Amino acid sequence: MTPEEARAAFPVLRRLAYLNAGSEGPLARPTLDAMAAAQAEDADLGRGSTAYVERLLALRERVRAQVGRLLGVGAERVALTGSTSDSVRIVVAGLRIGPGDEVVTTATEHFSLVGVLHASGASVRAVPVLGRSTEDALDALVAAVTPRTRLLALQHVSWMTGQIFPVEELKAATGLPVLVDGAQSAGAIPVDASRYDFYTASLQKWSCGPDGTGALVVADPEGLPVAAPGHLAKRRFDPDGRFEPKEGAPRFDWGWLGTPTLAGLEAALAFHPDWRYARAAEMTTRCRELLGARFELLGEPGHGTLVTIRPRGDSGELVARALEHGVVIRDIPETGLVRVSCGYWTSDGDLERLEEALRR
Repeated sequence: MTPEEARAAFPVLRRLAYLNAGSEGPLARPTLDAMAAAQAEDADLGRGSTAYVERLLALRERVRAQVGRLLGVGAERVALTGSTSDSVRIVVAGLRIGPGDEVVTTATEHFSLVGVLHASGASVRAVPVLGRSTEDALDALVAAVTPRTRLLALQHVSWMTGQIFPVEELKAATGLPVLVDGAQSAGAIPVDASRYDFYTASLQKWSCGPDGTGALVVADPEGLPVAAPGHLAKRRFDPDGRFEPKEGAPRFDWGWLGTPTLAGLEAALAFHPDWRYARAAEMTTRCRELLGARFELLGEPGHGTLVTIRPRGDSGELVARALEHGVVIRDIPETGLVRVSCGYWTSDGDLERLEEALRR
């Protein structure tokens, strides 16, 4: 598959320069077709038969294996969830993080992570890292750790700037468990989640899956209690609710994903070409070159696939003006920043439309 053939599979690219996969990835035609076919099958055959349940459970396991390959781990370490927030809640609840505990994070985290940390009742130490180099950020995070710190929780790739944080080095320097928010890394850059204690993924973003699809990788599933069990967590249970959890990370599966959602995710994960990461990095570099000539750039080159600028005017107005010219980007609320997402489907033409829209 060539870049041109890949672009042709995304209907939205016929009309727009879509540069916001950091929020929601574009849907490819194979994904849409798979969802429609599964929904039609559900309508024709119903959703209450043994055959339906068997079909759905088999589909779950195929998708789980695909997600494992995406994240560099075996399927037994993957839980299927609905979002990053779901995955974070599983970990925080399982670790019994609460009042009297301390969690170290950064001051630029997405609410999907830091909101759950705050709701736990733990003391959240948010370390300022915006504008700091990777090395300085590491030093600041390590310095924030105290004897009360039970968990380090932070993004792999910053949702604000695209900067890759030194999560492996942080683990090595502190020895503490690390919860990694992979919303802006999974599907955007190569990921080996086997290196981390807990790794989350939002599969509707860079993997271009349907809404409500996420994953959690757990290094030691048996070592994390199932604190919020769902129906799919158990192998068996007693009348009083005591239960025997499934083996591996499937014990943390969150909710019942329907066949259209699973079928769409299966198709989305199978569609992406082998050259996806190299192409996305190439387009990100090109985007930085184009925008860096006129705007202040945040973050460092050679990191993630997000390009963030600090415009001189109102960021919201700039985003709205870009949309009028067929370019989809977003602003980061309350920061004055504007963010561009570059995927393997991004073309030079998309970036030229972006540059032209921002020039007006």
